Amino acid sequence: MKTSIALLALMFLGLGQSSQKAALQDKLVGMEKQSWEAWKNRDANFFKDFLSDDHVEVGLGGPTNKTTVLAGVASPACVVKNYAIDHFELTVFDANTAVLTYHAAQDTTCAGTPVPSPVWVSSLFVQRDGKWRNALYQQSPTPK
Repeated sequence: MKTSIALLALMFLGLGQSSQKAALQDKLVGMEKQSWEAWKNRDANFFKDFLSDDHVEVGLGGPTNKTTVLAGVASPACVVKNYAIDHFELTVFDANTAVLTYHAAQDTTCAGTPVPSPVWVSSLFVQRDGKWRNALYQQSPTPK
């Protein structure tokens, strides 16, 4: 009997963690989708709160910081015609750190040069002062 109760308690604990992870994934996927819309619409204001102050972004040109990202998003240099994002997976490292990985395809040009597509994305989030913010973003090109 005690074994059954302990097993049942462990099952409920696992379900609680599973539903918490699902809720966090929904939240972070929603934020990531908003970031793609903001990128498409050149909405640098969105990224002021979305990105952590110590944000690092790694692209083909190497690493950049939040200031550079904000300037790039606000600039007319890049034109996003369309995009698709899917295959989301969440890995939770602790209560304040999680990485969202997913597949992205886009028809985007920057300074007239096509942006590599499709890509796999790593988007690391940290929770600070009760808010989730993006601390690291990287795209890795993948065969079509």
